[in-house]
Amino acid sequence: MARALLKFIRVSPIKSRLIAREVQGMNAEEAMAALEFTPNKAAKIISKVIASAVANSGMEAQECIVKSCRVDNGPVLKRFRPRARGMASGIRKPTAHILVIVEGK
Repeated sequence: MARALLKFIRVSPIKSRLIAREVQGMNAEEAMAALEFTPNKAAKIISKVIASAVANSGMEAQECIVKSCRVDNGPVLKRFRPRARGMASGIRKPTAHILVIVEGK
């Protein structure tokens, strides 16, 4: 069993969880192939984390299964956008922590 953790990545955790749920329980090679054609910013990031976890395990991608893919909330970067009449409104730029655990068959 091996794991890879990517912290403070600038992607929405809510949108990333949709992608993470799809790959749980899949073969690591199939998961990376499926994520390659998913038109989502989080898909490319999660694919790289899966590849890193497979490399940490020392096994081939065909022999690994994605046991767990978890996306946690990171800190939120808070910014302001100027608005009419001298006001300002807030902008939230969320970050995420992505944890992938793979194990052999």
